[in-house]
Amino acid sequence: MALEWEQVIVHAQDPQALGKWWAEALGWVVVHSSDDEFEIRPAPDRLPGLEFVRLTEPKKSKSRLHLDFRPDDQEAEVARLLAHGARRVDIGQGEQSWVVLADPEGNEFCMLRRRS
Repeated sequence: MALEWEQVIVHAQDPQALGKWWAEALGWVVVHSSDDEFEIRPAPDRLPGLEFVRLTEPKKSKSRLHLDFRPDDQEAEVARLLAHGARRVDIGQGEQSWVVLADPEGNEFCMLRRRS
């Protein structure tokens, strides 16, 4: 049996707005857009992607799944994403080498340090 990882689904109150935010943050392309779904990928034919699907109820607690990113320059990338509308969040991580941020709808993601 073979499996191919297609995408990660992100529930969103406004799929288009959140999907556009992530497309700009990641430099990815839009491959599908409708009122209830918005899909982005690194390139049109490259997987996996992120698909934002409408869910009317608001986020209630810490996300059970989140994305980790490892930039070349953690400090610069955190500053860029904060300027883009992300915000720092405390999920009980304490003092760590990574920075926890949240997108405009409160979905957490981590910005790791560069590998040594």
